[in-house]
Amino acid sequence: MVDGEQISYYDSSSKQLIPRQEWVKGAVDPDVWSRSTQILLDSEQSFKASTETLKQRFNQTGGVHTLQRLVGCEWDDETGTTEGYDNFGYDGEDFILFDMKNMRWITPLPQGVPTKHKWDSDRAWNEKLKSYLTQECTEWLKKYVGYGRSTLERKAPPEVSLFQRDPSSPVTCHATGFFPSGIVVSWQKNGEDLYEDVELGETLPNDDRTFQIVSHLRVKPEDWKRDSYTCTVMHSSLEEDIVKRVQEEESNWVPDGPSVGTIIAALLEALAKTIF
Repeated sequence: MVDGEQISYYDSSSKQLIPRQEWVKGAVDPDVWSRSTQILLDSEQSFKASTETLKQRFNQTGGVHTLQRLVGCEWDDETGTTEGYDNFGYDGEDFILFDMKNMRWITPLPQGVPTKHKWDSDRAWNEKLKSYLTQECTEWLKKYVGYGRSTLERKAPPEVSLFQRDPSSPVTCHATGFFPSGIVVSWQKNGEDLYEDVELGETLPNDDRTFQIVSHLRVKPEDWKRDSYTCTVMHSSLEEDIVKRVQEEESNWVPDGPSVGTIIAALLEALAKTIF
């Protein structure tokens, strides 16, 4: 991933590292894909063996278990500062992470202590890891940004709509088609920010590499008649925030924008494609 954009993908079914962006092909030598595939084949076996070890430490005999590794670097092109990280998780919980500043491994779990002692003692490997995170990873990141700048730094504004199934159900504020993924969706009552009775969904990807998000506000029907409610969307692509006011007509809520049927159909289609 580079700035939230997937640039390559590997899994145990295809057993092949596949580029996901056209621009990334120009950033690397053609043989990188075959060399990296071999590394990932080896990593796959290593992860299987590590998972078996962890199952024993946690006294697990069956079930589905997940071992994850998040390794990467960050670069601020304005200040020149860089950061690196290497974190492992098991079954959705932090397992062990690399403290690059102090050249040691930190674990919050007793099951991680044997791994910590083993890795702390391998000073040469830790030095190599630090070198990768602070130098090689950053060099690759700069190269990728150079090749993919037009894609990575593009901006697409959100389309915002309001809809409600019936007067007693929550009002939904739906923002879609925006890039990058960072966005703020908030609700106001009579101009004041609301925090109670608000449910914000996850930011989800669309098929066109933009994003969507929904936020629900639940208020009693009688309150809609007495007070004014708005949904405000803030995004880096916008010169001004988008503000949508909830309106009532003949005791039924009227969506501000496309019809309810159109929005729900689009939501279902997007979610189906995301899940499957």
